[in-house]
Amino acid sequence: MSKRNELTMAATFFGLAFAVVSSHAHAAQCGSGPGGFEGWKSQFAGEARAKGIGANAVSALMGTNYASATIAADRGQRSFNLSLDQFLAKRGGAAIVSRGRSLKQSQGAMFASIQSRYGVPPGPLIAIWGMETGFGSQRGNQNMLSSIATLAYDCRQSAYFTEHLYAALQLIDRGVLSASTRGSMHGEVGQTQFMPKAILAYGTGNLDSAANALNSTANFLKAHGWRAGAGYQPGQPNFAAIEAWNAAGVYQKAIALMGRQIDGGE
Repeated sequence: MSKRNELTMAATFFGLAFAVVSSHAHAAQCGSGPGGFEGWKSQFAGEARAKGIGANAVSALMGTNYASATIAADRGQRSFNLSLDQFLAKRGGAAIVSRGRSLKQSQGAMFASIQSRYGVPPGPLIAIWGMETGFGSQRGNQNMLSSIATLAYDCRQSAYFTEHLYAALQLIDRGVLSASTRGSMHGEVGQTQFMPKAILAYGTGNLDSAANALNSTANFLKAHGWRAGAGYQPGQPNFAAIEAWNAAGVYQKAIALMGRQIDGGE
């Protein structure tokens, strides 16, 4: 899902101590390479304790490693600059639609339940599921906490990922995530790739479960203005909810197009 465009309600779950974290000028000094990471962790751990983060989560933070692969991936996101046709070809759009139509039939009861509850039809949910993880087959094998801690330390997007780091530590405190949780390069986890703040706000259970992940995704879309029965192509009312899921325009258009094809349109 979006790494920059989530409009969540996670502050509700942080309590008052976390409600202002986005504007908090934290003392831990960001950096641009691995050299300062260990010192930054020690500083950040002190700040986390002061905000009420428990010993288990702080210990998990102190056990993280600088994630060089995450930094390389963050610097090399070029597919979002492709045309829509190029993007669909690179991401296997035709295969996603083909399998998506089959899953819509074979898991019809699940999708009917989701649509009844959230108003979101199968097509866009299946398109997101296929695009994000190949229907659960490619959920990533990076240490989630190391990835997010590295990006919180890195000066390029420190403020954004600091919020996700606090959310991840909160989730570890609650036992929802652990120090060993694996995910994708930016710390996304589960069948549809949720970031920690979004898990707090919209998660409906273990996101390694397809049903939970798809319900959570529908919950996210509904919270971002999805209206039952309205269209979701560019210019239609529900397209804004897809825009909230991911900030990249080509991704948004791909989800809308594949969703329509899975739902029976051309």
